[in-house]
Amino acid sequence: MKIVKKIVLVLLVAFVGIQFIPTERNQSDIVPVTDFMLVNKVPNNIKNKLQVSCYDCHSNNTNYPWYNKIQPVAWFLEDHIKEGKAELNFSKWDSLSNRRKASKLRSIIKQIESDKMPLESYTVIHKDAEFSEQEKTTIIQWITRLKDSL
Repeated sequence: MKIVKKIVLVLLVAFVGIQFIPTERNQSDIVPVTDFMLVNKVPNNIKNKLQVSCYDCHSNNTNYPWYNKIQPVAWFLEDHIKEGKAELNFSKWDSLSNRRKASKLRSIIKQIESDKMPLESYTVIHKDAEFSEQEKTTIIQWITRLKDSL
């Protein structure tokens, strides 16, 4: 029994200790002029849905949940956001070439159509990020028109 208590104590000390290791915050008060929403004059219904469903992981401004300060969750979130921004960063949209934008738009359409985005691990906690069938249709049609206009 003493060994179990020692193991629990070591794990507790380690858990408390890792809480003091900082993570990078993906937050900015500035919306850059290269932002997808500004450049494309996105209709409000689509804008609101993209911000709720996509911008936390695919922009320079994450709206962090309450649990983001708890390690190792914060590390997971930090890594997830870095991966998301490496794939697509809406904050830097206008710095892409038209060819790259068209490619990204095609990818967005495929991801939404196949229910790969937003990620299920995200929508489990953020129910408002899920797309209804009507929202999917509306967003896909608008993105298709945007892609075709490039």
